[in-house]
Amino acid sequence: MTERETWATRAGFILAAVGSAVGLGNIWQFPFKTAQFGGASFLIVYIVAALGIGLPAILAEFVIGRKANLNTISAFEKLGYKEWRVVGAIGLFTGFWILSYYS
Repeated sequence: MTERETWATRAGFILAAVGSAVGLGNIWQFPFKTAQFGGASFLIVYIVAALGIGLPAILAEFVIGRKANLNTISAFEKLGYKEWRVVGAIGLFTGFWILSYYS
């Protein structure tokens, strides 16, 4: 079995992860949404939602990826959760769906 490639630097990985998580839609829509829905109150709800939903999701993704060192579908199978392969497939196809929105 050939060894998989890894990130050359930690900073490169962090920048790629942040760029993927933030996305262009978030940057373009954020000032508009903030002004439209009440400024500071919207900002507080936005930060709570981003930290409450986004942080646990990305931490789970990091842990599963580091432990399994496989693709999203095969990772759950290797870790012993075969019925969770559907979650990996949903994550994979969600990426394609989001990409089609920006293309």
